[in-house]
Amino acid sequence: MVRETICAIATGMGNSGIGIIRLSGKDAIPIADKVFRGRKRIADMPSYTAAYGNIVLESGQVLDEAVVLVMRAPHTYTTEDTVEIDCHGGSILLKKVLELLLRNGARTAEPGEFTRRAYLGGRIDMSQAEAVMDLIHAKNEMALSSSVHQLKGALGEKIREMREKILYHTAYIESALDDPENYSLESYPQKLDKDVDNLLKDVDNLLNSYENGRLFQEGIRTAIIGRPNAGKSSVLNMILGEERAIVTDVEGTTRDTLEEVVNLNGILLYLIDTAGIRDTVDIVEKIGVDKARENIGKADLVLYIVDGSQPLNENDEWIIKALAGKKVITLLNKNDLKTVVDRYHLEKLLKQSIFGEASKEEPVILEISAREGTGKEALIERLTNMFFNGKLSYNDELYLTNARHKEALSEVKESLLRVKQSIEMEVGEDFYTIDLMAAYESLGRIIGEALEDDLADKIFGEFCMGK
Repeated sequence: MVRETICAIATGMGNSGIGIIRLSGKDAIPIADKVFRGRKRIADMPSYTAAYGNIVLESGQVLDEAVVLVMRAPHTYTTEDTVEIDCHGGSILLKKVLELLLRNGARTAEPGEFTRRAYLGGRIDMSQAEAVMDLIHAKNEMALSSSVHQLKGALGEKIREMREKILYHTAYIESALDDPENYSLESYPQKLDKDVDNLLKDVDNLLNSYENGRLFQEGIRTAIIGRPNAGKSSVLNMILGEERAIVTDVEGTTRDTLEEVVNLNGILLYLIDTAGIRDTVDIVEKIGVDKARENIGKADLVLYIVDGSQPLNENDEWIIKALAGKKVITLLNKNDLKTVVDRYHLEKLLKQSIFGEASKEEPVILEISAREGTGKEALIERLTNMFFNGKLSYNDELYLTNARHKEALSEVKESLLRVKQSIEMEVGEDFYTIDLMAAYESLGRIIGEALEDDLADKIFGEFCMGK
């Protein structure tokens, strides 16, 4: 299929020292030759070489100095002839160069179209294409490392390995049913059952990695809750290291949620400072309290702020009951003042609500002073233990980070469990192939080998321009 030649500004639109415009398609080299004047004609340049010269208008007027890089198909990102023009990075200048290319036969690339052509050309699979955007949006080193690992094809390689095993069994069963004289199914269900167990183990390993993978990419969604004037906004400011939230002695100062993202020594926290939880007749404050209660349910982690200089009251008791089943770190704030709260009673209430009385687990309670800025290091240590088993490092383990991949793998698991059920019920072997092929198709969606066009359009439509 002959595609139009596309072009786009591949760097940000702010002013910078260098700006890059990318051309890709069958006419990329001829179009670039029309606008570039240097010692060499681009058409005569071998692949992976560069030339210095000028970008000129149709009138012959020089628009800018530039370095042009030539990359010839099929050994390029898009698998097509590609030219990159490196000129000065002023936004007006880049737009003028882009308009010049459009007048000479190129068209503006759609968001993600370069990567889509790489996918269609077999240069990358869909999981690698999605890793491109994850790489661009990585907010910490772990997210960056995970994206690079997937971009190299680690997930695609694992998916293809699983599909190959499934395809082998499907083909063997079909061959045995068509040609029983040369292919025997005697004792075959037992062999299949063992291989399905191994496949299920691989699927479970990937599914179990999703939670950490999601936290790498999105951060730990953290709700800061407590009764009015417990010091929630002061805790937010302490974690951020800046005066972001308004702090006063007046109860109910925070009326709405305040959201911030912070990187704490590699741990990404998506912080939500909420309104103080209490019964109130103030309509505006009540909306904020309702939002606070809603955010408890959505949070990966709750930072429950307790005013250590005051005894617990009915608002604290309501909050503690709402923490059932959540990951919670209780921060006993204001330890620079005289501690009045009954810590033993607090521990008992938290344990009963979060874990249940019979559990041997103990609630995490840290003493801090948000005003004095003490206790931040202990909080980071607890976060590392709670979410990353005490080690905040990335060791090239394969992590699932994409909700679409998780959904597909959940379908794979269901299909494989149905295969095991059929084996246990000793039904005919032709039933096995139905669910085996369903698993095969679901795995194919992850790497794009069984992906509907409208879903592919949606995925690439979320890419940035020029990529």
